[in-house]
Parts: sequence; C-alpha cells; structure tokens
Amino acid sequence: MSEHRFELKAVWSGGLDGAGHIQAGNLDTAISVPSQLDGPGVGTNPEELLLGAAATCYLITLSMLLKRLGIESIELNSEIYVHSSPAMKVDKIIHRPRIGIPTHTSQELSDKISKATYRAEQACMISKALKGNVEVIVEPEIHQLME
Repeated sequence: MSEHRFELKAVWSGGLDGAGHIQAGNLDTAISVPSQLDGPGVGTNPEELLLGAAATCYLITLSMLLKRLGIESIELNSEIYVHSSPAMKVDKIIHRPRIGIPTHTSQELSDKISKATYRAEQACMISKALKGNVEVIVEPEIHQLME
C-alpha cells in the first residue's frame, strides 16, 4: 500500500469576521465564515469545503460502481446541515443522486443500481472518515429515461 500526501497552504487575518485564502493543488480560493453564520461570506467556507469533499468522493465512488453496470452519467445534489447552538456541529450530509436508466432495464439491474447508491457511501473514504461523527444519508432517485 502506498501513501499519498496532499498539502494545503492558508493565510487568515481578522478573527471570526476576517477573511483568508487557501491553496491546494488546483484549489485556490478566498475563505471566510459564511454569511449564514454572521460572517462576511467571502469566498468559500469550511462547511462548503466539507460538503464538497463528501459529495465529490461519493460521486466518484458511485460512478465507478455504476460504470460496471453500464451507467455513464449521474447528477448529484448534496446538502450539509450545521447547528450553531450551543456549539458548532455538523449534523448530517444528504446525498441525492439522480440516475437515469433506459426503459428496457431489467428489475435485477435496476436493483443493482439502487444498491450501488448505498454501497458507494459505505466505500467512500470521506464517509468513512466522518463515520460516528456525522450522519451521511443517501436518497437516490432512479428514473427511466425518455427514449
């Protein structure tokens, strides 16, 4: 097994209502406390970054599983829920994959596709890292494509 290293560089100024900047590989953006939490809302924030990490990990893992079943395209909407009182806490993340399947798809294949949506969450390394601290929920929508 090989170990991979990723590095992030950050600068910050101004306390809770300040702003900063992060750079890691292709990620290069301003950061601050989000406006929903009474911050300046400049650039991105930890909540969006955690949601982005969880969503992209889930999406990539799911796409690998679905490709084996002949599905090439997926849409995903994800949400993160954060409580700010009495202390800041990430409560849950919900992934809602939307997968179109041909009308002639067998029930057996449709069931395999549905199971893959849940298996991807269990296999995703970010979901594994959050396990026990943040509830991750999958609510798939599998619909037939119009032909």
